[in-house]
Amino acid sequence: MSKCECLPKCPFFNDKMKDTKGLAGIYKKKYCLGDNSNCARYMIFKKLGRDRVPADLYPNMHERAKKILEEHS
Repeated sequence: MSKCECLPKCPFFNDKMKDTKGLAGIYKKKYCLGDNSNCARYMIFKKLGRDRVPADLYPNMHERAKKILEEHS
């Protein structure tokens, strides 16, 4: 497992977002410390830049991320 390059500034990883039903720990292990290529936040970061990642986007919100990416393609 490798850590995501965005960890130092990621509001999700650094607990700056509301934790929904205590799932943050599971998401952090899966996306932040595991395969970040499937993280909705990371997908937008890589294609559009950090400033385009919605503040309320969670790592598992793949459909929303795809929609955002489609709107900017």
